[in-house]
Amino acid sequence: ISSKRSSSFKRAIANGQRALPRDVLLDETGLGIYKRFVRYVAYEILPCEMDRRWYFYQHRTCPPPVFMAAVTLTQIIVFLCYGARLNKWVLQTYHPEYMKSPLVYHPGHRARAWRFLTYMFMHVGLEQLGFNALLQLMIGVPLEMVHGILRISFLYLAGVLAGSLTVSITDMRAPLVGGSGGVYALCSAHLANVVMNWAGMRCPYKLLRMVLALVC
Repeated sequence: ISSKRSSSFKRAIANGQRALPRDVLLDETGLGIYKRFVRYVAYEILPCEMDRRWYFYQHRTCPPPVFMAAVTLTQIIVFLCYGARLNKWVLQTYHPEYMKSPLVYHPGHRARAWRFLTYMFMHVGLEQLGFNALLQLMIGVPLEMVHGILRISFLYLAGVLAGSLTVSITDMRAPLVGGSGGVYALCSAHLANVVMNWAGMRCPYKLLRMVLALVC
């Protein structure tokens, strides 16, 4: 690809490298908590030192990574509301009133198209909610900070939609709740990022992270 770059593109890259301060990512004193987190994300996601320096230097707090935080917060609120209403905090799908929710997906309700996505806000119990929320925040927020809200939201929603479509053809009797489809999509994106950028990534325990992503 580098051999196909135009001369104007090469000049732009050279000018950008000259404009980048040399001490970016090297001076560790005087950084706030958020800037240290940005630097961590740069080393976590980006494989090239120049890309890391540019990301750290040009990163702005606006727009913040709000998609994954908003989805996780909504899932927690919905779970708390149904838990208080049903007085049941585990295996909520066994409660008859739970299945009457307009958010739960069931193959018998395929005509209600919104259910293909809204089931991601419902969860069976604390274990499922906690596992999904933890992975969404640990994996989704760094990916959203680097790749932007549009790409990550599309990736997450595509995973959720794939989950409901798969249940539609594999088990016609099973209800579906939880954001696991979106979480699996985020894990796959993280796995792809680690594998494709293996040589240049400086994050510790790369092999362990790849194995955990494969297990998930």
